[in-house]
Amino acid sequence: MPRRSKSTSNNAALYSFDAEKRAALGCICGVDEAGRGPLCGPVCCAAVILNPDDPIEGINDSKKLTEKRREALFEEIIQRAIAYKVVFISPQEIDERNILWATMDGMTQAVTGLTVHPEYALIDGNRCPPNLPVPAQAVVKGDATSASIAAASILAKVSRDRYMLELDRQYPQYQLAKHKGYPTALHYQLIEQYGIQPFYRRSFLKKQGYWHGK
Repeated sequence: MPRRSKSTSNNAALYSFDAEKRAALGCICGVDEAGRGPLCGPVCCAAVILNPDDPIEGINDSKKLTEKRREALFEEIIQRAIAYKVVFISPQEIDERNILWATMDGMTQAVTGLTVHPEYALIDGNRCPPNLPVPAQAVVKGDATSASIAAASILAKVSRDRYMLELDRQYPQYQLAKHKGYPTALHYQLIEQYGIQPFYRRSFLKKQGYWHGK
């Protein structure tokens, strides 16, 4: 009997976790975000209801996948999922509400925006948004545990990366394609050189002493 590859076994484990939840709770969606840590750009939240009768090979935590594989899986997920929703929360909203509650709101919007209403939501992380329209469970390291959460992580990551690449075309001096807005030494250097644009999170920069506005 041929040995199953590690990726195939992992894929089966993620789908098995979801199958157990589905059997107990009904239709489930996975929810995840990308971009909580960067200095600029939106935080992106996604919710996905996968089709248990049409498993997608290779789904995994987006951080464990190459960019090329994420892009390919993104297309498969949006074509084969029962429903999905991607929501962007702007830097201005992040500054107004703080990153935690902006993310919680984005997750709620993603679940609410699904065209098929789930009976239960699996949320990546250690807390659930308080205003979700359905019961939910927080799953620590959920993107490496649940196929549904992993699929949401891929949609969120690829959607945000594509957004940042578009910003890079508009503002090439910040080299956003290279660091995707994260707080690298190069990024701080470029901020000091070229200043702050509207797509920056002023609350993040204020903490670092790069912005002193009210």
